[in-house]
Amino acid sequence: MGALLETDQASRVGSPLRLPPLALYIHIPWCVRKCPYCDFNSHALRGDLDEVAYVEALLRDLEQDLPLTAGRPLRSIFIGGGTPSLLSPAAVQRLLDGVKTRLERIEGIEGIEITLEANPGALEADNYAGYREAGVNRLSIGVQSFDADLLRALGRIHGPEQALQAVERARRAGFERLNLDLMFGLPGQTLYQAGQDLGTALQLAPGHLSYYQLTLEPNTAFHHAPPQLPTDERIWDIQQQGLGQLRKAGYRQYEVSAHARPGQVCRHNLNYWSFGDYLGIGAGAHAKLSDAQSGVRRLWKWRRPETYLARVAAGHNRQGARRVRGRELALEFMMNLLRLRQGFTLELFSHRTGLAPTSLEPGLTQALGLGLLRRNESRIEATENGRCFLNDLLQCFID
Repeated sequence: MGALLETDQASRVGSPLRLPPLALYIHIPWCVRKCPYCDFNSHALRGDLDEVAYVEALLRDLEQDLPLTAGRPLRSIFIGGGTPSLLSPAAVQRLLDGVKTRLERIEGIEGIEITLEANPGALEADNYAGYREAGVNRLSIGVQSFDADLLRALGRIHGPEQALQAVERARRAGFERLNLDLMFGLPGQTLYQAGQDLGTALQLAPGHLSYYQLTLEPNTAFHHAPPQLPTDERIWDIQQQGLGQLRKAGYRQYEVSAHARPGQVCRHNLNYWSFGDYLGIGAGAHAKLSDAQSGVRRLWKWRRPETYLARVAAGHNRQGARRVRGRELALEFMMNLLRLRQGFTLELFSHRTGLAPTSLEPGLTQALGLGLLRRNESRIEATENGRCFLNDLLQCFID
């Protein structure tokens, strides 16, 4: 990690760290069935979900973290998982009402972006109107594919028709801000199949599309028993074909895997990628919080739902916390900001980390020489090759 050249002295000569925007992430850790590619903290639901007990724990969790926020305004709320749409509309209503009550002193809680993740399914889709009435104003539907064979290969429990019905019902429920998750590089997927899949999604005209490659993550069923994935050459062709389809349909790629029509950017995820702060409540949730005196801290909650419920009830909601310093802090900033098409300024780097911009110079020089970055007087951003080979770009700031 020599290129980040962090020392205590280097961190002291940077600009004072400034408090970034703050978001709230709420984790729902259960699914009907664990997908073989999923490495999130999710657990197959056994029996009935005691949503009353879990919502109460979430609100207690939030109460225990509120002293860390110092009354800062929220930018967004994101309810993720797992499968948050396993919660009833009544539970989502209680949750959001409880959050607003506890944050009523914070200016701007009304009218912020509130996203809920949902998986296609007739029962859940029937709840969409209830979620909208509860205050959710952005829905993110995990379609992944519209091909029946590929959905089976991914271990998904829905079919193409359910995915189409979910989009239709979301629109009928009044969701004007709608995201579809779509994957490529699926087991045995051809260039033609990938084009058809994305073409179907584009015909539905969501405001936002998350289009990302399937990867085999550690501690997943696919990692232990890997399926036959397309070759690197075919994945490259699929990716380039998809980027062309998205551009032609009027979507702007503002992040490596995120494409939006005007006014439809995901504010919550943009806060992550801009190295903003966020509270995280729920089993296994993580948080990042900045303080002008103590710097940047990471906090995390107990992963197992039963442990989480017991520890929160006892007033000990956090499993751990630590400060992020120097070279690790700079690398985390780069891992996020280089995903954004707009890039970043060195002034933003100093404001979000408190580090001196000179600590980045060796890595910047190397990446510029490789054609992975471009730089003008005020802004640094990844080139198209840099975005396509992001790991190679980040390596410049590690070696």
